[in-house]
Amino acid sequence: MKTLSIVIPAFNEAENLRPLMATIPISELHRGGWKTEIVVVDNNSTDGTGDLARHLGARVVFQPTKGYGNAYHAGLTAARGDVIATGDADCTYPFDALPGLLHAFDQHEVEFLTTNRLLRANRHAMKISHTLANHLLSGISRSLFRNNVKDSQSGMWIFRRYVWERLRVESGGMAFSQEIKNAATTAGFRFSEVPIEYRPRGGEVKLNALPDGLGNLRQLFQHRFRKIVPVPMLPVLPQPTDPAPADAARSESLTTA
Repeated sequence: MKTLSIVIPAFNEAENLRPLMATIPISELHRGGWKTEIVVVDNNSTDGTGDLARHLGARVVFQPTKGYGNAYHAGLTAARGDVIATGDADCTYPFDALPGLLHAFDQHEVEFLTTNRLLRANRHAMKISHTLANHLLSGISRSLFRNNVKDSQSGMWIFRRYVWERLRVESGGMAFSQEIKNAATTAGFRFSEVPIEYRPRGGEVKLNALPDGLGNLRQLFQHRFRKIVPVPMLPVLPQPTDPAPADAARSESLTTA
């Protein structure tokens, strides 16, 4: 059976965790051949996010250093699945679409699949100013990295774990999202981009639009012109035969308690 880690960074998202976790189709993923773990990164929350995530069946990784990228550095490093899927904890990303996205990931035979939220159908879910900023940053990113990624800021990706192990991603903040895409495409990994539904955010908005946007713009140019150090190709080892599947109705851990 294939192994999947769903990594979700979370800072004070207790009010969103229960509805979010309810959208993750563990049983359907199991029927599709995926043994799944959910990894929630508690980014030093003060509202009990970590405790609630653990109660709901997630494996919790604590990252005391605040920042979107810092949370992902901790969560991706801790992930045990051969394939990693990501998304925010604010209920904006369609985790219920994971079976279809994983099918596209396999069908396209890619190593990194990113998603595009910047569709007319999603206009209601994002402020006009944020939509314009996302289009601007994505356009600059495409010009600098020549990778044709339409939505450089999207936070939902699916990729092979060895991709993360071979990338040099430095950002500890919001720029992490664009940096991991640009690092993966620059490194030559096979990639694709598919459209997704994007939903209105639940709870408090934590994005600091102007400083985050300027920080992302600065990071694009720093990344483009920094020296790229090639990472040696790691061998892809055959996976051991998986034991008989457990109860598909519950969230499964990739390790034995």
